[in-house]
Amino acid sequence: MKDVTLTPTSYLVLGMVSAAGEATPYDLKQMLGASAGHFWSVPHSQVYAESSRLAKAGLLAEDRERTGRRRKRYSLTPRGRKALEEWAGTPTADSYELRDPGLLKLALGGDPPALAAAQLEAHREKLALFEGILAQLKEAGAPKAQQLLVESGIGHEREYLRFWSKVARSG
Repeated sequence: MKDVTLTPTSYLVLGMVSAAGEATPYDLKQMLGASAGHFWSVPHSQVYAESSRLAKAGLLAEDRERTGRRRKRYSLTPRGRKALEEWAGTPTADSYELRDPGLLKLALGGDPPALAAAQLEAHREKLALFEGILAQLKEAGAPKAQQLLVESGIGHEREYLRFWSKVARSG
């Protein structure tokens, strides 16, 4: 075990492994796509590399299948659990990084009405997705924190719809 610098991606991997109990890198990729990937973009290759790095640092335990595909399965070590709990338990005032291709194109001279039409369709779909996820979470009695996270996504999508509707009207 050695000291290692932990990044938000590190904590994301630790958190997903914690939630799963045990997971392969492929499982983590699937979990990311169905949860945090809606608000925290991480290349799949980074999830694979980070799992291995965290195992080498002693924050994840690695168990490799002896036969078949010889997949690696990861679980949280006590040291990994402690790091995750300390990080999650520390309030943050950091703001988020906005990386929106539609806004970038708008800033660099893209056609506002054309951009607005594409963005409105995309954000309507995303809003419907989040509303469906929230309904499922409520029906399943999911923890309030999960519901609040999805409500945040709903709020963002509603704001994007308001903004792009304004862009469409001004074009």
